Amino acid sequence: MLRMKFIAAIVVLSTGSVGCVQRTLTVRTDPPGALVYLNDQEIGRTPVTRNFTWYGYYDVEIRKPGYTSIKTTAQIVPPWWQIVPIDLGAEFFRLEDHHDWMFALTPPTEKQVEPDLLVRRGEELRSELRSSHRPATLPTTKPHHAKKQKA
Repeated sequence: MLRMKFIAAIVVLSTGSVGCVQRTLTVRTDPPGALVYLNDQEIGRTPVTRNFTWYGYYDVEIRKPGYTSIKTTAQIVPPWWQIVPIDLGAEFFRLEDHHDWMFALTPPTEKQVEPDLLVRRGEELRSELRSSHRPATLPTTKPHHAKKQKA
């Protein structure tokens, strides 16, 4: 009976001391204060640090008034000790895996800033469409007429 209690105590102590991998991602921008979205979920303003659970590709969107928004895909590459099957052994230790992403925001160009330019371009396209002529060809398909069924 004493031996069973000893084994149970070792199992409890060993499971309590099992470590885990702390995975974090920090997103920074130049200039700071931009709003960050990962996979269409807002995570905060830069610089922002968040935990993550999986490695791979993330859809990243960064917005800041007065700057051109960034929409891109970024990858978090696992370290060698997080590759299957090595990752099972890594779970017994307290390990940290930290990744940093840096994005440089740029002011918008003159074309992006001027909303009147877009409106004028739309009006030009509309007038071009109205002045265009229909082709003189006949349709290549015939209308389909359903046959009447006898009752």
